[in-house]
Amino acid sequence: MTRSTPRTRSAHRCTECGWETPKWAGRCGECQAWGSLVELAPTAVKGASRAVPTAVTSAAVPIGQVPIEDSQSRSCGVPELDRVLGGGLVPGAVVLLAGEPGVGKSTLLLEVAAQTARGGSRTLYVSGEESAAQVRLRADRCRGVHHDLYLAAETDLGAVLTHVEELKPDLLVVDSVQTIAAQGVEGVPGGVTQVKEVTAALVRQAKSRGMATVLVGHVTKDGGIAGPRVLEHLVDVVLQFEGERATRLRMVRAVKNRYGPVDEVGCFDLSGEGISAVTDPSGLFISRHHEAVPGTCVSVTLEGRRPLLAEIQALVTASTGERPRRTTSGLDPARAAMVLAVLEARARVPLMSRDVFVSTVGGARVQEPAGDLAMALAVASAAQGLVVPPELIAIGEIGLAGELRRVPEVDRRVSEAQRIGFTYAIVPVGPDGAGPRHVDGMEVFAAPDLRTALRIVDLRTARGRAPKRPPVG
Repeated sequence: MTRSTPRTRSAHRCTECGWETPKWAGRCGECQAWGSLVELAPTAVKGASRAVPTAVTSAAVPIGQVPIEDSQSRSCGVPELDRVLGGGLVPGAVVLLAGEPGVGKSTLLLEVAAQTARGGSRTLYVSGEESAAQVRLRADRCRGVHHDLYLAAETDLGAVLTHVEELKPDLLVVDSVQTIAAQGVEGVPGGVTQVKEVTAALVRQAKSRGMATVLVGHVTKDGGIAGPRVLEHLVDVVLQFEGERATRLRMVRAVKNRYGPVDEVGCFDLSGEGISAVTDPSGLFISRHHEAVPGTCVSVTLEGRRPLLAEIQALVTASTGERPRRTTSGLDPARAAMVLAVLEARARVPLMSRDVFVSTVGGARVQEPAGDLAMALAVASAAQGLVVPPELIAIGEIGLAGELRRVPEVDRRVSEAQRIGFTYAIVPVGPDGAGPRHVDGMEVFAAPDLRTALRIVDLRTARGRAPKRPPVG
């Protein structure tokens, strides 16, 4: 009787996302990267293996009898991060924090580790990028030294697991997962295979020990999390740490969260002395002028479920080239171009032969359509040399026909503006068609279209006067 020889199979894997295909292709079918497929070593195919029953780890019980006390979230000592996580860290949960180099990921997690240690929980901070002395210097500067905070500089997965076995920490911080290597696994640290194996091993440890784990992840030049997409599926929470290098403001957003909402945002202030939570960030995006100037208007945007005031500034000058310039900062360029076209066509604001510069204050990003009306008023104000009253806010989405469309949570936005000290608001007409009304001491004007909004602030004939009521009929 002759023995059949096992067939060999070759495969190709994308070095960017881990996608595999039996045939080589010039472009990855998952992440669309060019030239990223590499051939793997051939593997023998001996036929399909048959799964057999094995011993269970725990008996199945009715879902109503499963205890939930051990899975309650616990505060990590940083209120803004607790807000994003949905109350705090859950024992056994694995959190992936990703961000650009230098944005402050290590500083934030060192603060989390120190606060957790101060709360009576043993914490292990594993640094794979810096030496223990470098981390200690940062801890001294940020006042993060505590006897329950343990520090280890390791790049080997086996050594990390040994530290976990000896210390039995309640919180494990690994900075970063791309620097840890597993022995016996092909590839270099940070490669697709290594990252998958290291993350899977740390997830198993976290689940079996009930140990909260936070992993630092690198990002690609496009802003995505480096490594295979399966990395995001393995963890329970994915957080994105954002911030402009020119400003001290930093924001944490939840991309995935199995234990809480994904529409929250946390704000932080990064300085030389460490990082601190900003519980009321609205004032950061508004500039204080000694006197009213043309080309400024304030709107209220929603970052997750948090209303934030953002000031939009515009400058309109005569163009010196054949093609007028359209420059934006902190705003969607496509939306800005649409708003300028509507101003030109529907409101007769002359912009065709003029350069237009539109920007936000304080590094704010106004991406939602609710900022369209404030952008339009700021540009019209700059074009006419007239002043939008500084006590006015504008909220609304602009359509191509010049109409104002409703946006979510208008009353909540208006209440936040009233808390800061604004007294007038222009909003789209509600479903009931109501006209001007008072809300918490603010006079709210409802405008059906952009031309009506311009008449309310009287940009064409007045300089800085209070808003006018739109004519009836």
